[in-house]
Amino acid sequence: MDDASSLASWAALLADRTRAAFCLALMDGRAWTVGELARHAGVAMSTASEHADRLVTGGLLTEHRQGRHRYLALATPEVATLIEAVTAATDQTPSPVRTLAAAHRKRNLAYARTCYDHLAGTVGVALADGMLSTGLLTRENGLSLTPTGRTRLTGLGITLDAPGRRPLLRDCLDWTERRPHLAGITGAALLRHALTESWLIRIGTGRALRLTDQGHIAFTTHFGAPLDRHSHAISSRV
Repeated sequence: MDDASSLASWAALLADRTRAAFCLALMDGRAWTVGELARHAGVAMSTASEHADRLVTGGLLTEHRQGRHRYLALATPEVATLIEAVTAATDQTPSPVRTLAAAHRKRNLAYARTCYDHLAGTVGVALADGMLSTGLLTRENGLSLTPTGRTRLTGLGITLDAPGRRPLLRDCLDWTERRPHLAGITGAALLRHALTESWLIRIGTGRALRLTDQGHIAFTTHFGAPLDRHSHAISSRV
């Protein structure tokens, strides 16, 4: 198959609202059952199973069977990056918000959310900006950690996985902010630590996160994130 055909086949997988809804739901970095995805997308189990099969065959999702359950997850971090970038490029006209609950969900997602295994939204972009402005990161020869940055992470108990095919650090275009947040091994380690230390708390079962008072102090003190003192008091309603 030539490059053009491969690209067309990949794009066709997302050219369906149900399959797109599955992929966006899985951007929370966790594995979902087919039943959970069916309820999320508002489709029958048989329909969800057919779409899941196509996404797995096409390489966007992986599956793991445990007992009677079939768990699905995004195949690779690169798939998550592509989905976030496509969403940022296409979401030019936001859909109207008609209920208070929908307004809360939209606000929560825009402020802080998972982008597969790293942090996105206002807080994610502020983290990237703060680490650059305080010299923890540099763009002199491409985005990278400085010696000061490595020392800061080590001092906080943040360990980085051994480098493999995945980059240590890279930009990921933020869907709502339209500016980069941090991905790669470092981005994943930062989010993992923030969740472990309760700097961030998941809101419900989706991608949205809440920045705690402790987290606000940590992000501004350790990383220089330019976050307003009261901005973290975002509603926890979903």
